[in-house]
Amino acid sequence: MNIRNKCAVLAAVLLSGAAVRAQQLLPLSLAECRERALAHSEELRQADNRLEQARLDRQIASAAALPKIEGSATGAYVLPDIDMMGMELRMRGTYMAGLTLTQPIYAGGKIAAARRMARIGEEAAEEQRRMTRMDALVEADNAYWSLVAVDGKVRMLESYAAQMDTLYDQTSAAVGAGMAIENDRLRVEAKRSEIRYQLQKARNGADLCRMSLCRVIGVESDVRPVPTDTLLRAAAPGELTADLEARPELRMLEQQVAVGEQQIRDARSAMLPAAGLSLGYTYYGNIKLNSMVDAGGGNYVPYTQEFRDGLGLAMLAVKIPIFHWGEGRKKVRKARYELRNAQLDLQKNTRLMSLEVEQAIRNVEDGYRMIQTAELALRQAEENLRVMCNRHAAQMAPLTDLLDAQSQWQQAASNRIEAATQYQIYRTEYLRATGRLE
Repeated sequence: MNIRNKCAVLAAVLLSGAAVRAQQLLPLSLAECRERALAHSEELRQADNRLEQARLDRQIASAAALPKIEGSATGAYVLPDIDMMGMELRMRGTYMAGLTLTQPIYAGGKIAAARRMARIGEEAAEEQRRMTRMDALVEADNAYWSLVAVDGKVRMLESYAAQMDTLYDQTSAAVGAGMAIENDRLRVEAKRSEIRYQLQKARNGADLCRMSLCRVIGVESDVRPVPTDTLLRAAAPGELTADLEARPELRMLEQQVAVGEQQIRDARSAMLPAAGLSLGYTYYGNIKLNSMVDAGGGNYVPYTQEFRDGLGLAMLAVKIPIFHWGEGRKKVRKARYELRNAQLDLQKNTRLMSLEVEQAIRNVEDGYRMIQTAELALRQAEENLRVMCNRHAAQMAPLTDLLDAQSQWQQAASNRIEAATQYQIYRTEYLRATGRLE
């Protein structure tokens, strides 16, 4: 290699090292990953906002049954003066001010239905928040364990590449000593190039997984998350139940049925009487009455009387629907159909969620069995590789058998990593499917 090529290689190494140092390392456990993902999730913040809106809706609905107090003030300037049988009523600058209290007494059940629907809406918003939180945790777990899997494959391939470099050096030395043929070195060189290609693909995949994890936890792309929970020794799944009671989707469907029942009551309330009580007090002033009065002896003098006083009002109003061309009954029938549709949605989706839970249980159980199978295959591949290395060193086995043993070990190690990380993802999905992912 000439001096120019050596300088180019040295510069590339220095630049790559500087790029690695420029990245800020972030040791990250699974619990920290979840916490950061929840804090960063825009969907979860939107769910929090919807929950607050639902709470305000419930408070608004509760306020509908309380008395309402309103104040009013009016000023008037009337021209011309009003003639009242020889007298003039002057209202130039007349003012009125008053308070009114309105209390609904009976609204046919409309207010009670609205309060129940608002309470159900708040409960549904809470379940929606739980579901959004679980989705964020599932996304965080998937991103975390995917990065763990790819990083594990990178380390495994780096170890494999080191083995192939050692084997290449040994084979080159054997060719130089006349103890091996050139074809053996070419075969090892081809295998080493293949491993390097796979290693580069794995590193690229690790970068993509790391970028995905950065997006989930809300950090910049120059941050390099380093998973610390890489212990892939899986525990037995234990007893897995198919209970759906804690599933937020199921509760939301049940709440939709409850809303349909209240909508029927709300539609029926339009067919019932409504009664309300109003109390008010109004104070008025600057109303003047001008006239001429007899002062005696046939003499008339001008006389002005100003009116300033207050008026109280108590009113009970009753509204009774009599004939609306069957509009109320049709609204009730429509609400019943909506209730029936909600019940059918509950039945259908309950069956689908039950199947989803059964599939999640099967995935967890199969995932654990896959780990056991992969561990057994890895132990066998390691033993086979050890035996082949010894036999090849003693010139009792051809190079192709050694290369095959190394390939089998690589595949077994890759399968072990995939099975272990997929099992963790399956466990998270099972907890989400049963509504217990917290």
